Amino acid sequence: MVVKILPNDKGNPPGKLADAELHFSDHELDGLKLIGFAIWERRGGNGRNVTFPARQYSVNGERRSFALLRPVVDATAQERLRDLILGAYADHEQQAAMAS
Repeated sequence: MVVKILPNDKGNPPGKLADAELHFSDHELDGLKLIGFAIWERRGGNGRNVTFPARQYSVNGERRSFALLRPVVDATAQERLRDLILGAYADHEQQAAMAS
């Protein structure tokens, strides 16, 4: 699996740094990608966060969100993926800094 970073060059919405995609290259998922991840600057500027793919829906006029990627058993599985995406973004930033 490869994490592809797509920088948010427009700066809109504010705080959104990039989108991320997971590109699969092995077994049954070979040739497919999972989209919908976003990297955000935390409010107050102390750190970064990753949001996962979700579907929005309404209940009694209230907007809610349904996570599309959820742990089967191990709740820390999302943390491992979040760390992987943040690491790929840090590598992307470093490469961009060296190129300029």
